[in-house]
Amino acid sequence: MTHDFDLTGVFPAMCTPFDADDRIDFETLRADARRLEAAGVAGLVPVGSTGESATLTHDEHVRVVEAVVDAVDDVPVIAGSGSNSTREALALSERAAAAGADALLLISPYYNRPEQGGLREHYLTIADAVDLPQIVYNVPSRTGQTIEPDTVVDLASHPNVAGYKAAEGDLNAIGEIVERTRDEAFAVLSGDDALTLPICAVGGAGAISVAANVEPERTVAMVDAALDGDVERARTRHHDLGPLFRALFCETNPIPVTEALAIREDYPPHLRAPLTRLAPENRDRLESVLDAYDGADATTAEVNAP
Repeated sequence: MTHDFDLTGVFPAMCTPFDADDRIDFETLRADARRLEAAGVAGLVPVGSTGESATLTHDEHVRVVEAVVDAVDDVPVIAGSGSNSTREALALSERAAAAGADALLLISPYYNRPEQGGLREHYLTIADAVDLPQIVYNVPSRTGQTIEPDTVVDLASHPNVAGYKAAEGDLNAIGEIVERTRDEAFAVLSGDDALTLPICAVGGAGAISVAANVEPERTVAMVDAALDGDVERARTRHHDLGPLFRALFCETNPIPVTEALAIREDYPPHLRAPLTRLAPENRDRLESVLDAYDGADATTAEVNAP
């Protein structure tokens, strides 16, 4: 079927909180979902890369989706449900749908490095079987293989393939995908906070954002300005957020963003092995960046930290 699903705006890629005994902290997870919803985001994305999906069991994965769905009132939940195995990704997608997810985010198969035909068949298998809007996620730095524009454009014609999360860092390819899918019910979303403004400028619809976990109001203000065509205001917001964008990727995501939440919120700093806590020198840098935002208006700040 054709879904009437709006993929415009900012969708935080949520962290998964763990307690000191390595168990999921569902109380904090629900509170975090409610905090982000109250900040005005367009939707939430649990159990993606930022949510440490690679270290969750399938049952834990589904329970996280259920908890976020239950916690929010008015925003859609886009569940990460990808895998390097098509069979496993299909099973996770079916379970996420049963758990109440409104849409799915599907990372491309990692490690296997399939050819473009294999990528196409992977996504079509899930799109044919699961009747939810689905977002194709391209992040070759994690998967070892990029999804080429021709493949994305081909997939965009499927009624259940609703969008594309662009984290390949290639604005030429991203712009080509936007250009060639303008006649489709298809949204291109930034998957790289530092490139959200340029991607919106070429026709992107918003972002699945790490930074929005920490500064949701400012991130929403930047994207809203970009989508409204207010270039000067969007550029100002982008530069205000630039130090945060850089600090949140000084180590592997989600190490810095989890630490940022621990600094800012009543949030546990624990990650699952093999991820480790943020190095002390990077924590000092991150804390300096966050201090520059604290006490400032929610949509503007003078940030001079490196």
